[in-house]
Amino acid sequence: MLTLPEPCLVVLAGPGAAGKSTWAAAHFRPERIVSSDALRALAGAGEDDLAASADAFEILELVVERRVRRRLTTVVDTLGLDAERRRRWIALAREHDMPCVAIAFDTPAAECRARNRARTHKRIPAEALTRQLRDWARTRELLKDEGFSAVHLEAPARTVPDAFLGAEPAARRQADEPARLRFGLHLGEFKGVDVRETARAAEAAGFDAIYVMDHFRQIPQIGRAWDDFLESWTTLAYLAACTETVRLGTLVSGVTYRNVAHLGKIAATLDVLSGGRAVCGLGLAWFQEEHAAYGWDFPDVRTRYALLEDALQLLPLLWGKGSPRFEGRVLTVPEAMCYPRPKQERIPIVVGGNGERHTLRLAAKYADAANVMGDLATVRRKAEVLRGYNPETALTHLTTALVAADDRGVEALVEAGRGRRPREAYAAAVHAGTVDDHIGRFRELAEAGVGEVMVRLPHPDCLEPMARVVAAFKDDAVGAA
Repeated sequence: MLTLPEPCLVVLAGPGAAGKSTWAAAHFRPERIVSSDALRALAGAGEDDLAASADAFEILELVVERRVRRRLTTVVDTLGLDAERRRRWIALAREHDMPCVAIAFDTPAAECRARNRARTHKRIPAEALTRQLRDWARTRELLKDEGFSAVHLEAPARTVPDAFLGAEPAARRQADEPARLRFGLHLGEFKGVDVRETARAAEAAGFDAIYVMDHFRQIPQIGRAWDDFLESWTTLAYLAACTETVRLGTLVSGVTYRNVAHLGKIAATLDVLSGGRAVCGLGLAWFQEEHAAYGWDFPDVRTRYALLEDALQLLPLLWGKGSPRFEGRVLTVPEAMCYPRPKQERIPIVVGGNGERHTLRLAAKYADAANVMGDLATVRRKAEVLRGYNPETALTHLTTALVAADDRGVEALVEAGRGRRPREAYAAAVHAGTVDDHIGRFRELAEAGVGEVMVRLPHPDCLEPMARVVAAFKDDAVGAA
């Protein structure tokens, strides 16, 4: 199975009757295929109207250019024997930062001729097919040096977001030598969501933790300001009574939202009521409009970093014994006292944010884990930075996962969720893939140094297949190997 990047420009190359149109129709939706034959029918009297060829190719070039400009996966279904056109398509894809892949149809000449003879229409004149076969023999040798992102021989194919390009071999590694990875369900939407049933289902599915986004109105990346949105720590307290084993935390609480000592008391209370399952996520806070709407101060970045560093020092002190005084850079707490103390000796602190110079440094110095976002290359780089500060600090990763059992299920969920967004952009944003795709992706993250992934599922139907992904990284799977 060929795994092609999504989006990409796919150039089919081979003689007539080699199977190019059949292959394209089998693996791509019709709107993705730009066919010279179909455009000949549009510009002329039919697909075999050779007099319309020049107009058809003029339209083809325009359609390909416009689709690539919009970064839409496009399959160019022509002979692909014109070197100048191939160079132009490669340059076009490169201009718009899109991979350009060639699919070579090296069908034996005798088979091409037999297929052509069997045709009831669009039969290629024998002398023309002979020329094409001769041209193909030369073209086949040129393809590998023309600058294509990849050249593949014809085979069953599927397109996937970049995140899954290395997933197939990684999934095999996970099957052969399973790695352990913890999973948290991240709740970032509450409109129409039964949080109790969602939490119970997540616990039954094998998730290790449930995290809620700590905001007071929906963020613009996900929805509208007036969408239903629950207060985080109140929600976690409710979930403590609805669940038995999952850890419960915020990802992450902005340090500007609450008096820090009060936040420590809230987290300690959750830990007591949940039997030692609280996790305290902390971050710099970024949503300025939210602060303005609630009448909160939104200090400059330097002040917020000072507040974050103070919070990271104060909270463990507050959760400890006695009532010591705390004097920080911007915080003063005369009595850092919290009774009852948390059930855990230390409530785990996770610092969220992508800043490498400040955020990761603070996480490495004071916290138990750093939570980062981004693609695999970004995670690898941040893991290296974090190890440079403190190799003992755990790395966690926040991501979205649209998961289905197979490609057909993925396609249905993408169509259900994308709205007016291009399929390619939505699929990449939510990491739309099969169970095996996600097993491979999370294996690569584990190999990069991630110990826990916090996953937002954009559709309720993702929970069951996601449970299969989680199971592949559980102790039972590791032990079975």
